[in-house]
Amino acid sequence: MKTLKKVILLKFLLLLFVSFAVAQPAIISQRDIFSPVEAKNSMVVTDDPIATKIGVKILKRGGNAVDAAVTIGFVMAVTFPRAGNIGGGGFMLTYSAKARRVVAIDYRETAPALAHRNMFLDKEGRVNSKLTRFSHLSAGIPGTVAGLALALEKYGTLSLKEVLAPAITLAEKGFVVTPKFSNTLKKYLPIFSLRNKSKSIQKIFLKPNGHFYESGDIFVQPDLAKTLKAIAKNGTKAFYQGKIADLIVKEMENNGGLITKTDLANYKAVIRQPVRGTYRGYDVYSMSPPSSGGVHLIQLLNILEPYQIESLGHNSATTIHLMSEAMKRAYADRSKYLGDPDFVDMPIEGLTSKEYATTLRKLINKIQATPSQDILPGIPPGYESNETTHYSVVDKDGNAVSNTYTLNFSFGSGIVVQNAGFFLNNEMDDFSAKPGVANIYGLIGGSANAIEPHKRMLSSMSPTIVLKEGNPFLITGSPGGSKIITTTLQIIMNVITHKMNIQEAVNALRIHHQWLPDELRVEEGISLDTLKLLTGMKHEVVVKNAMGSASSILIDQTRGIFYGAADPRRGGIALGF
Repeated sequence: MKTLKKVILLKFLLLLFVSFAVAQPAIISQRDIFSPVEAKNSMVVTDDPIATKIGVKILKRGGNAVDAAVTIGFVMAVTFPRAGNIGGGGFMLTYSAKARRVVAIDYRETAPALAHRNMFLDKEGRVNSKLTRFSHLSAGIPGTVAGLALALEKYGTLSLKEVLAPAITLAEKGFVVTPKFSNTLKKYLPIFSLRNKSKSIQKIFLKPNGHFYESGDIFVQPDLAKTLKAIAKNGTKAFYQGKIADLIVKEMENNGGLITKTDLANYKAVIRQPVRGTYRGYDVYSMSPPSSGGVHLIQLLNILEPYQIESLGHNSATTIHLMSEAMKRAYADRSKYLGDPDFVDMPIEGLTSKEYATTLRKLINKIQATPSQDILPGIPPGYESNETTHYSVVDKDGNAVSNTYTLNFSFGSGIVVQNAGFFLNNEMDDFSAKPGVANIYGLIGGSANAIEPHKRMLSSMSPTIVLKEGNPFLITGSPGGSKIITTTLQIIMNVITHKMNIQEAVNALRIHHQWLPDELRVEEGISLDTLKLLTGMKHEVVVKNAMGSASSILIDQTRGIFYGAADPRRGGIALGF
């Protein structure tokens, strides 16, 4: 009898263990080579160590995730000027633990009132890429200051003055130059000098003796400190209506730019509904238009969901083939349908529906690539920077922020607003300057993304929050221009489909296809045997630079543990407490 009781007890314990094990996501195992950072109270992951540390400090002193995210945004304008900014724009997703709701904040740049469809065409009707990318005409109305302030006002607990204080200190007193920061300046400053005659860049980014800043030097930015102090004192009006606005307009008037004082005064950040989809029992929220990111992320997940990709294996030839064929079709749709929702009607529900995904999936040949020239945008039912940076934040109460913002290129247009200390974006290149002509990222656009006054240009930024049973599970996103969408897709699939821990998911090699050009881009390290199989399946395989930098957080609600993963591609840092 005792033996029988022991057997029953052992069976019960075994069943309990199995039930517990099944209920847990695949977070960490002893087979894992890479492990994420763990914390019990909060987590911050950014591309910049200084910003990450300051974000954690804000959380430790009682600020919430939005307070930390806004502080980080301003800090990176000082410490990470190649992408962190107050002269650009972006998108933020926030999750409120109290309301159990995800909200999207759109602070994308807008076209000036004097902008027009043919403003970048020469007499022969050809696109002048120098004007779209490296001139004062290339700048849209900056949205970062308005967007961060709106997020703080609606969902934060600290004042604008409080969240700006760390950035002001860093600009005024300086920070220690790292080898990476020094090398970046040495790479880009000569390029900027060739593109424009402005001495503002040399004034800021060279020493008084004309030499480059070296590792270990202290880098101070007095003009930027004055700008940030003005915003701290007088709020967003200082930037959009006050002395800073005057400096921006003067920069425009002296150099043939279009932005006026009225343009700046009329700029507004907007709260939008994020796009939502489901993937294998998880709720996926991402950025809605004018970003194409969320729509096509959901579309791709819908197409790929029924395939038994976990059985095919991560980055196997067949898995990569199916993913790239899905990517082609999503990017073909991007070229036709998406733009600013205030200007064009878009079939969002159709593009993100499971039914439409089924239609597209039936067009995929499982053993051979379809040439991009044979793929046209589909007919969905119903109408309704490489040098970007992304960061993720979760606080002790479960509030979460996924934020992606950018200047477009590294250091934007390379043009600094004189005496204000910050770079201007060159986001006008993200419009379709001419239907059928690619932008810098090779993306083709049409009339939905044509230039119009006050319009927001289409983006690929995809800040994303994945919920499990209504609670945050994964906070992710990435820089990378056109590769943002596919990078974010692979993080989600690596975690949910391939059961990787979040650091492995972030580190894993990436692939990308954007329809045109017709090439399957892969990172260095994909097996040569796999590449040969893909070539045999008629893919045009190219090995290029690393893609993205997916600063991500995974939350184990059962254990109450936050797992942070910085991306080794950009040398960021994850910290929690």
